[in-house]
Amino acid sequence: MTAQPGSDSGTTPRAHAAADRISEVTLSRVDLPLASPISDAKVLTGRQKPLTSVSMLFAEIRTEEGLEGVGYTYSKRAGGFGQYAHAQEIAPELIGEDPSDIQRIWTKLVWAGASVGRSGLATQAIAAIDIALWDLKAKRAGLPLAKLLGAHRDAVDCYNTSGGFLSTPLDQVLDNTRAARASGIGGIKIKVGQPDWRADLARVSAVREELGDFPLMVDANQQWNRSTAVRMGRVLEEFDLVWIEEPLDAYDSEGHAALARELATPIATGEMLTSAAEHEELIRAGAVDFMQPDAARVGGITPFLKIMARGQQAGIRMAPHFAMEIHLHLAAAYEIDPWVEHFDWLQPLFDERLEIEDGRMLVPGRPGLGFTISDQARAWTDQSVRVDADGRTTLSG
Repeated sequence: MTAQPGSDSGTTPRAHAAADRISEVTLSRVDLPLASPISDAKVLTGRQKPLTSVSMLFAEIRTEEGLEGVGYTYSKRAGGFGQYAHAQEIAPELIGEDPSDIQRIWTKLVWAGASVGRSGLATQAIAAIDIALWDLKAKRAGLPLAKLLGAHRDAVDCYNTSGGFLSTPLDQVLDNTRAARASGIGGIKIKVGQPDWRADLARVSAVREELGDFPLMVDANQQWNRSTAVRMGRVLEEFDLVWIEEPLDAYDSEGHAALARELATPIATGEMLTSAAEHEELIRAGAVDFMQPDAARVGGITPFLKIMARGQQAGIRMAPHFAMEIHLHLAAAYEIDPWVEHFDWLQPLFDERLEIEDGRMLVPGRPGLGFTISDQARAWTDQSVRVDADGRTTLSG
């Protein structure tokens, strides 16, 4: 039998993809206050001021069929208003689009703002939208995002960072360490990079003594030069660290590569990079043992998946930065055993809580990313804009 146009075999009509359409987009800028000012080495070296709040950009996307997706991006100290403004300009481009065409939409949004580049603030604004589209796609399938992507595990090794900042006195760091372990956490990371290297060693030594052989990481937040990083790295080898994080400037791939060859302790970096191309440079240079991409910073889940694919190909371990509500799903879908970072800062923004058991964070069984925006987050909203099905924009706040 001769096949007819519009059929697969001549007898069965070809199925057409069901096309839902985006009918509404809401963007909200939320100012999340922190309980106390936070300082790391960048503050102690005078490059930044203490962190007192986090600017969050939420994107809520609705379709004609009544599906909803939620995503977010964020900025610390500066950039939050810029992210919101850029997202507001490009949001009308979403109306009428099929929300399943995520890669095409990402490219469309990048080109809509191409004059300000394809990385940095511009794509960080797109990240909230892209993440919301992936949340929606997984909800349409009735699956957690990790399962939609193809999970390798149902739980991921997790470590705590929020209890070990340099603004926290050492006695409190030790108390935080004990509390984190009691909660089921699987590793502890503390900050280093102080102007006085002896203070760093005293801090690491005290925490290592408290932990015994429990996993410990340190983070210098880019505050060492190449020679200091070598000297400190050699001294720190006695503490059997899981990794040394950001020992050098985030864009010094050559320096990180030399350090990785020099030291026995693995090198972790990548959280400050803002594109898949920048991560490719780290991998190409052999500059990283644990790559630390951040979906919000690189432009969303779409470019993050490209980084994952390249990292897996190179055999590099992964420990995504911050945003555990998003990165838990992505880490669960990474082939090589990853870590995920536990921060309690964002918890007031969501109704749900992630569970930790025996050192691992459990992938929630809820569809999508598995979180909803809390009433508290709504109360903290400073700016909001809604784009309707006709492309009309309504501002509030």
